[in-house]
Amino acid sequence: MSTAMNFGTKSFQPRPPDKGSFPLDHFGECKSFKEKFMKCLRDKNFENALCRNESKEYLMCRMQRQLMAPEPLEKLGFRDVMDEKPEAKDKC
Repeated sequence: MSTAMNFGTKSFQPRPPDKGSFPLDHFGECKSFKEKFMKCLRDKNFENALCRNESKEYLMCRMQRQLMAPEPLEKLGFRDVMDEKPEAKDKC
């Protein structure tokens, strides 16, 4: 019942995930958008589909402040709300 542990045979090479990981907002640059989104979620019993505009604004702020990689909003699932006026550009 002996098991050999070969620590030198393979080395682990960490790499960041492709998506889903981004810097924290340490300076609160998008805090107002996050709070607005979270309030919407609480008010709508955490039905995130009802808070899509708030989510879009929050993500736009994060991209503008380089807190996440820029992505077209269509790729983030906001194709159907693209015609609506974004508020994040003016407030962020």
